[in-house]
This record gives sequence, structure tokens and C-alpha cells, in this order.
Amino acid sequence: MQSTMQDFPLTITMILRHGAAVYPDSEVVTWEGDSARRATYAQVAARAEKLAAALKRLGVEEGDRVGTFSWNTQEHLEAYFAVPCMGAVLHTLNVRLPDSQLVHIVNEAEDKVIVAHSTLLARLAAVAAELKTVEHYVVADDGAPVDPPVRAALGSVLGYEDVIGGGARAGGFAWPELDERDADAAVRVVLVWPCG
Repeated sequence: MQSTMQDFPLTITMILRHGAAVYPDSEVVTWEGDSARRATYAQVAARAEKLAAALKRLGVEEGDRVGTFSWNTQEHLEAYFAVPCMGAVLHTLNVRLPDSQLVHIVNEAEDKVIVAHSTLLARLAAVAAELKTVEHYVVADDGAPVDPPVRAALGSVLGYEDVIGGGARAGGFAWPELDERDADAAVRVVLVWPCG
């Protein structure tokens, strides 16, 4: 006898697709101090596809780690969808950790790309020379230019809007079919706490 339970994969990709299809007009609101920026769930889903395409162009493959060093923003949510849905591993970095722990965690995870908010770039620049595996920093900015010394310390600094603007193609990103039963499916989003 077979079960009467639904046989439907419970992956983050399915959550993204369901939200975009059923709740396309629901809003994602990012508070920006004295004002709020709004986008629909459908817009966030489309931008997540563009971010996934951009990360692929930057060399991110299935199983690679992409760090985020950001506040609770629309762009951070887009990364929360894009990275695990493309089969990579989202690695959130705690903005409140001291520099030594931040360096240890990034190096241990072997983050290939870090998506960061512009207000946190100076923190990353201060330790960039010690980050052994980071190839690119994608900056979700507030419109302010990146200071030249910060840019020089980081190396490859790419603007978030520039990166996803180049990711448009007919039909969006072709999300891979991920199996929720794969051993690594449970760790597509990783929270790492410092040890010792």
C-alpha cells in the first residue's frame, strides 16, 4: 500500500516558485532609516534568478559557498533564494563577530563570493588580505561610492545592481532540479558559529 501523503519536493526552489505564483503581489519591505523601499514577491523572485545567473558567471558552481555579510534587506533575501536554489551553499556571516572569528569562519567555509552591504565593506577590507578563498565581493549598496582604499583592499568589487543587470535573459535562470533527499540538500543554508 502506498502512502496518501503528497509526494512533492520540499526545497527552497519550490518555496520560491510557489510564492511567485501564488503571492506575486505580496510586498518585501526594506527599512532604510527614514523611508521604506518596497518590491513585490514576483520582483524579488525575478531578481533572485538574475543573481543566480550572475553568480554562475562569476564561477559559482553547485556546492560552492557564497557568504553574505549584510543587514536584513531585499538583496539579502534575494541571496537567500538565489544561492541555495542554484545548488550552492548560502553561508551567512554574523556582522557582530570580531575580525579574527570572521576570518576563521570565511576561510573554514571557503567562501568564493561574499555578497555584502556597502556599510559593512570597511570591516571586510580590514581583513581582506587574510581571506584566502574569496574571489569577488558583490556590494548591495545604498548609492554611496566605495571608498578607494576599501576598493583597493578588496580587489574585485562588483556592484549588485550592475551584476544582476547583466543577468537578464529570456526565461530567467534555469534552476537545477535538486533532490531534497540528497545529503547536502539539508545544508544549502549554513549558519556557522565560532569554535573554541
